[in-house]
Amino acid sequence: MESLLPLFSITIALMLGAISPGPAFIYVAKNSIAISRKHGLFTALGTGTGAALFGLLAVMGLQAILLAVPSAYLILKIFGGLYLLWIAFKIIRHAKEPMQTQQDVAQQMSYPQAYRLGIITQLSNPKIAVILASIFTALLPKEIPTYYYVVLPILCFFIDAGWYSLVAVALSAEKPRKVYLRFKAIFDRVAGGVMTLLGLKLIFGMK
Repeated sequence: MESLLPLFSITIALMLGAISPGPAFIYVAKNSIAISRKHGLFTALGTGTGAALFGLLAVMGLQAILLAVPSAYLILKIFGGLYLLWIAFKIIRHAKEPMQTQQDVAQQMSYPQAYRLGIITQLSNPKIAVILASIFTALLPKEIPTYYYVVLPILCFFIDAGWYSLVAVALSAEKPRKVYLRFKAIFDRVAGGVMTLLGLKLIFGMK
């Protein structure tokens, strides 16, 4: 029973971390509103998979590795930041373009592509792994039960994918879609601007 108590604290910490806006939130929201609810849900499954991978790496001691090899973390940050900047560029570049029909857009992005986009977007931010490692270090017992190596990644997946699935369902409703279509250029520029700031913050470590 005592080994289950840390899982409760970790669950609360992971839930608070999941609801914090970031690159994953932007893309889940954009795919849900601009394409379809299913595309948003598949993107959410992708972000959950990315969170699970980071959770597995974190519980296996990724933080210790990154602290021992600072250049590895620096490289991950730079490549992740550049990826976010590329996404931001694409969003802003197409901000003025009129919205295509849902069928046309859906044909351009398949469900597997939406899923892969969710994974890549999540994995582009290595800080998530460090945050997870910090949470695990602070809350896990000194002797980690073997089943934690399975339970923790699964927990990361369901919390992350669950939250973003709720986001996808909420934002794919008719009213949010109509608002987006009306102010598409503004929303896309704001989303691109936020993504740019996140990319720069990741690269340069701005506070």
